[in-house]
Amino acid sequence: MEELCAVLLSCKSVQKYCGKSVVANFLSDTTETVGGEYNPTQGVRILEFECQSLGGSGKNVGCEVELWDCAGDLKFESCWPAMMKDSNGVVIMFNLDMPSHLKEVETWYSSFISAQGMQDSQCLLMAHHKPGCGTNNGQPALAPHLNKLNLVHSNLEEDPEEIRQVFRRYLGTIAKTLSESREREEMSIIT
Repeated sequence: MEELCAVLLSCKSVQKYCGKSVVANFLSDTTETVGGEYNPTQGVRILEFECQSLGGSGKNVGCEVELWDCAGDLKFESCWPAMMKDSNGVVIMFNLDMPSHLKEVETWYSSFISAQGMQDSQCLLMAHHKPGCGTNNGQPALAPHLNKLNLVHSNLEEDPEEIRQVFRRYLGTIAKTLSESREREEMSIIT
Protein backbone atom coordinates (compact mmCIF):
# COMPACT_ATOMS: atom_id res chain seq x y z
CA MET A 1 0.00 0.00 0.00
CA GLU A 2 1.46 3.36 -1.07
CA GLU A 3 1.95 5.99 1.64
CA LEU A 4 1.22 9.58 0.55
CA CYS A 5 1.45 12.89 2.34
CA ALA A 6 -0.55 15.82 0.97
CA VAL A 7 -0.75 19.38 2.31
CA LEU A 8 -4.02 21.32 2.13
CA LEU A 9 -3.41 25.06 2.09
CA SER A 10 -5.66 28.07 1.78
CA CYS A 11 -5.16 31.72 1.09
CA LYS A 12 -4.85 33.75 4.30
CA SER A 13 -7.82 36.02 3.77
CA VAL A 14 -10.13 33.02 3.55
CA GLN A 15 -8.49 31.30 6.48
CA LYS A 16 -11.46 32.23 8.59
CA TYR A 17 -14.36 30.02 7.61
CA CYS A 18 -13.36 29.27 4.02
CA GLY A 19 -14.30 25.62 4.34
CA LYS A 20 -10.83 24.09 4.10
CA SER A 21 -11.25 21.99 7.24
CA VAL A 22 -14.75 20.97 6.16
CA VAL A 23 -13.34 19.79 2.82
CA ALA A 24 -10.47 17.99 4.59
CA ASN A 25 -12.92 16.24 6.92
CA PHE A 26 -15.10 15.25 3.98
CA LEU A 27 -12.18 13.92 1.87
CA SER A 28 -10.83 11.90 4.78
CA ASP A 29 -14.28 10.53 5.68
CA THR A 30 -13.85 12.07 9.13
CA THR A 31 -17.42 13.29 8.94
CA GLU A 32 -20.46 12.42 6.85
CA THR A 33 -21.96 15.90 7.02
CA VAL A 34 -20.80 19.00 5.20
CA GLY A 35 -21.77 21.67 7.74
CA GLY A 36 -21.00 22.05 11.40
CA GLU A 37 -19.64 24.45 13.96
CA TYR A 38 -16.72 26.61 12.86
CA ASN A 39 -13.39 26.03 14.62
CA PRO A 40 -10.41 27.78 12.98
CA THR A 41 -7.34 25.64 12.40
CA GLN A 42 -4.43 26.66 14.61
CA GLY A 43 -1.18 25.83 12.86
CA VAL A 44 -1.77 22.41 11.37
CA ARG A 45 -4.09 19.46 11.85
CA ILE A 46 -3.12 16.05 10.47
CA LEU A 47 -5.76 13.63 9.20
CA GLU A 48 -4.67 10.04 8.52
CA PHE A 49 -6.84 7.73 6.46
CA GLU A 50 -6.82 4.95 3.88
CA CYS A 51 -8.11 5.70 0.43
CA GLN A 52 -8.65 3.86 -2.81
CA SER A 53 -7.03 6.21 -5.31
CA LEU A 54 -7.79 5.98 -9.00
CA GLY A 55 -4.70 4.88 -10.86
CA GLY A 56 -3.88 5.90 -14.43
CA SER A 57 -5.54 2.77 -15.83
CA GLY A 58 -8.76 3.57 -13.95
CA LYS A 59 -8.27 0.78 -11.42
CA ASN A 60 -8.28 1.37 -7.68
CA VAL A 61 -4.95 1.50 -5.88
CA GLY A 62 -4.88 1.45 -2.09
CA CYS A 63 -2.93 4.15 -0.33
CA GLU A 64 -2.44 5.50 3.17
CA VAL A 65 -2.81 9.28 3.25
CA GLU A 66 -1.68 11.97 5.65
CA LEU A 67 -3.61 15.12 4.84
CA TRP A 68 -2.18 18.16 6.59
CA ASP A 69 -4.91 20.79 7.04
CA CYS A 70 -2.90 23.98 7.44
CA ALA A 71 -3.95 27.39 8.71
CA GLY A 72 -3.66 30.03 6.01
CA ASP A 73 -2.47 32.77 8.35
CA LEU A 74 1.15 33.77 7.80
CA LYS A 75 1.72 33.83 11.57
CA PHE A 76 2.06 30.04 11.23
CA GLU A 77 4.82 30.33 8.61
CA SER A 78 7.24 28.75 11.09
CA CYS A 79 5.30 25.48 10.57
CA TRP A 80 6.00 25.45 6.82
CA PRO A 81 9.30 23.51 6.89
CA ALA A 82 7.66 20.66 8.81
CA MET A 83 4.72 20.65 6.38
CA MET A 84 7.03 20.60 3.36
CA LYS A 85 9.24 17.80 4.64
CA ASP A 86 8.31 14.54 2.94
CA SER A 87 5.15 15.98 1.36
CA ASN A 88 4.19 14.37 -1.93
CA GLY A 89 1.49 16.78 -3.02
CA VAL A 90 -0.13 20.12 -2.31
CA VAL A 91 -3.76 21.19 -2.60
CA ILE A 92 -4.16 24.98 -2.69
CA MET A 93 -7.66 26.17 -1.86
CA PHE A 94 -8.77 29.69 -2.76
CA ASN A 95 -11.89 31.79 -3.24
CA LEU A 96 -12.53 33.15 -6.73
CA ASP A 97 -14.52 36.03 -5.27
CA MET A 98 -11.38 37.43 -3.61
CA PRO A 99 -9.00 38.97 -6.21
CA SER A 100 -6.13 38.94 -3.68
CA HIS A 101 -6.26 35.14 -3.60
CA LEU A 102 -4.95 34.83 -7.13
CA LYS A 103 -1.70 36.49 -6.03
CA GLU A 104 -1.60 34.37 -2.86
CA VAL A 105 -1.91 31.21 -4.97
CA GLU A 106 1.37 32.25 -6.64
CA THR A 107 3.04 32.59 -3.22
CA TRP A 108 1.87 29.14 -2.09
CA TYR A 109 2.92 27.62 -5.43
CA SER A 110 6.36 29.21 -5.22
CA SER A 111 6.90 28.15 -1.60
CA PHE A 112 5.44 24.65 -1.68
CA ILE A 113 5.79 23.40 -5.28
CA SER A 114 8.66 25.23 -7.01
CA ALA A 115 10.94 25.49 -3.98
CA GLN A 116 10.49 21.78 -3.22
CA GLY A 117 11.16 20.66 -6.81
CA MET A 118 7.71 19.08 -7.15
CA GLN A 119 6.11 18.48 -10.51
CA ASP A 120 3.02 20.46 -11.47
CA SER A 121 1.04 17.20 -11.43
CA GLN A 122 1.63 17.11 -7.67
CA CYS A 123 -0.39 20.29 -7.20
CA LEU A 124 -4.18 20.60 -7.23
CA LEU A 125 -5.84 24.02 -7.25
CA MET A 126 -9.26 24.06 -5.62
CA ALA A 127 -11.51 27.06 -6.25
CA HIS A 128 -13.81 26.52 -3.28
CA HIS A 129 -17.31 27.95 -3.14
CA LYS A 130 -18.81 28.34 0.31
CA PRO A 131 -22.34 27.00 0.86
CA GLY A 132 -25.02 29.25 -0.57
CA CYS A 133 -22.64 31.08 -2.92
CA GLY A 134 -23.29 29.03 -6.05
CA THR A 135 -20.53 27.87 -8.34
CA ASN A 136 -18.74 29.99 -10.92
CA ASN A 137 -16.88 27.43 -13.02
CA GLY A 138 -14.99 30.02 -15.05
CA GLN A 139 -11.24 30.01 -15.50
CA PRO A 140 -9.62 32.32 -12.94
CA ALA A 141 -7.13 34.96 -14.08
CA LEU A 142 -4.10 33.09 -12.79
CA ALA A 143 -0.50 33.79 -13.74
CA PRO A 144 0.32 32.00 -17.03
CA HIS A 145 2.57 29.36 -15.40
CA LEU A 146 -0.31 28.39 -13.05
CA ASN A 147 -2.84 27.82 -15.85
CA LYS A 148 -1.34 24.40 -16.57
CA LEU A 149 -2.16 23.14 -13.05
CA ASN A 150 -5.10 20.86 -12.38
CA LEU A 151 -8.00 23.11 -11.27
CA VAL A 152 -11.26 21.98 -9.73
CA HIS A 153 -14.22 24.04 -8.59
CA SER A 154 -15.58 22.69 -5.34
CA ASN A 155 -18.93 23.14 -3.70
CA LEU A 156 -19.80 20.38 -1.27
CA GLU A 157 -23.49 21.26 -1.38
CA GLU A 158 -23.84 20.76 -5.12
CA ASP A 159 -21.67 17.75 -5.99
CA PRO A 160 -19.63 16.34 -3.10
CA GLU A 161 -18.92 13.00 -4.79
CA GLU A 162 -17.35 14.73 -7.79
CA ILE A 163 -14.88 16.43 -5.41
CA ARG A 164 -14.09 13.08 -3.79
CA GLN A 165 -13.47 11.50 -7.24
CA VAL A 166 -11.22 14.39 -8.32
CA PHE A 167 -9.23 13.98 -5.09
CA ARG A 168 -8.93 10.21 -5.64
CA ARG A 169 -7.64 10.78 -9.19
CA TYR A 170 -5.20 13.37 -7.81
CA LEU A 171 -3.89 10.83 -5.25
CA GLY A 172 -3.54 8.30 -8.08
CA THR A 173 -1.44 10.80 -10.03
CA ILE A 174 0.79 11.37 -7.02
CA ALA A 175 1.20 7.62 -6.47
CA LYS A 176 2.14 7.18 -10.14
CA THR A 177 4.65 10.04 -9.97
CA LEU A 178 6.28 8.53 -6.87
CA SER A 179 6.40 5.07 -8.43
CA GLU A 180 8.04 6.40 -11.61
CA SER A 181 10.56 8.35 -9.55
CA ARG A 182 11.45 5.24 -7.54
CA GLU A 183 11.85 3.22 -10.75
CA ARG A 184 14.18 5.85 -12.24
CA GLU A 185 16.25 5.86 -9.04
CA GLU A 186 16.48 2.07 -9.00
CA MET A 187 17.52 2.00 -12.68
CA SER A 188 20.22 4.59 -12.04
CA ILE A 189 21.62 2.38 -9.28
CA ILE A 190 21.58 -0.71 -11.49
CA THR A 191 23.26 0.97 -14.47
